[in-house]
Amino acid sequence: MNKKQIKESLIEQLKLHGKTSDFYMDLVEDYIFYWDMKKKLIKDIKEKGVRYSAINGNGIKVEKANESIQNLQKTTVTMLKILGDLNLKEPMHNPDPETDYL
Repeated sequence: MNKKQIKESLIEQLKLHGKTSDFYMDLVEDYIFYWDMKKKLIKDIKEKGVRYSAINGNGIKVEKANESIQNLQKTTVTMLKILGDLNLKEPMHNPDPETDYL
């Protein structure tokens, strides 16, 4: 799913719940922000790995833990919390109204 599909799915679920105020739409925007961040963190982890080499302030090569690992965990928790606070399921692609029970 792309960003547009995710946003549309979340907004549709909110409408089904009668939650259309700006407050709820703002939380959808927050979710999308974290979704973008999650994609970037995953890319960084794929490129650098769990640990990577860097040069410290003294010019010595050191191995460092990739902070994107922890940030990805925090981002995912935040995304799930937003969904929980909105009482929504994960974004769905082309939901079927007959089988989609909220």
